[in-house]
Amino acid sequence: QVQLVESGGGLVQAGGALRLSCVASRDTIHVYAMGWFRQAPGKEREFVGVISASGSTTSYTESVKGRFTISRDNAKNTVYLQMDSLKPEDTAIYSCAGSEYAYGSTWQEESFYDYWGQGTQVTVSS
Repeated sequence: QVQLVESGGGLVQAGGALRLSCVASRDTIHVYAMGWFRQAPGKEREFVGVISASGSTTSYTESVKGRFTISRDNAKNTVYLQMDSLKPEDTAIYSCAGSEYAYGSTWQEESFYDYWGQGTQVTVSS
């Protein structure tokens, strides 16, 4: 079992930036694809982006392309979500997720992931 803990959320003005971190309890995440999801109030959880186990491949939902960047430091068992040019519509609880697959064609789907963090709140004011 792997525990994932997110941090770095908070309140920021539109146009600002935040960096979220997701720390894993075990160093086995170096073989996991790691994804980020978010859930806004009253909405279903949605895919934000993902990074392959090696870090060589990333994929993002259209609404965050060019603004969000996922990276990972496997030596620190940590995955990051750098969020720039934030908009009020980015307000949500952000969760990281880990899959025991290194890569997958369905990695935008929640069912691809085996482990989930509790989430961290991001609020963007206008």
